[in-house]
Amino acid sequence: MKIITGTAKGKTLKTLPTDATRPTSERIKEAMFSSIQFDIEGRRVLDLFAGSGQLGLEALSRGAEHCTFIDSSREAIDIVKANIDHTGFGKVSKTLVSDAANYVRKASGKSLFDLVFIDPPYADNKCSEMLSKLIRAGVLANGALIVVESGEENIDPGAFPELEVTKSKSYGKKTSLNIFIYRKPEA
Repeated sequence: MKIITGTAKGKTLKTLPTDATRPTSERIKEAMFSSIQFDIEGRRVLDLFAGSGQLGLEALSRGAEHCTFIDSSREAIDIVKANIDHTGFGKVSKTLVSDAANYVRKASGKSLFDLVFIDPPYADNKCSEMLSKLIRAGVLANGALIVVESGEENIDPGAFPELEVTKSKSYGKKTSLNIFIYRKPEA
């Protein structure tokens, strides 16, 4: 796994030696970042279910302002920290060992993000739940991009009137990529 482009281009990232995490494939990562490449610079990023941190680090390499990495596994966060050190993004990164839903609940009213990556283990089927929690918690800036990589979980965009679909594509039988723009409802 490597950073595709930007200031850390070509840097190799560590992953957990077990199957505890499922890194995003290079093909899907390329498609994901080519879809949002002009909307990364200056963004405040939230990398939920961070695993190795590759998505948040790719965003930082491409000019994101800051990234908060969340994972419930201490081992995963240790790998993220090693990858942050290796890529030189320590000053613009924050890591937390936390359940994603707990973090979003606690961040309510304290943090605001412009770009969010949701990439849970496929068996967890937590994407729709996390979309709902992000919207309810008020941690999304108006116009925020939400990038969701899921397994067989079917995400119903109609269930989220605040979200506009900008990309929805399946890769084989097991992976879907959805990119949404959050439009804050008028009061």
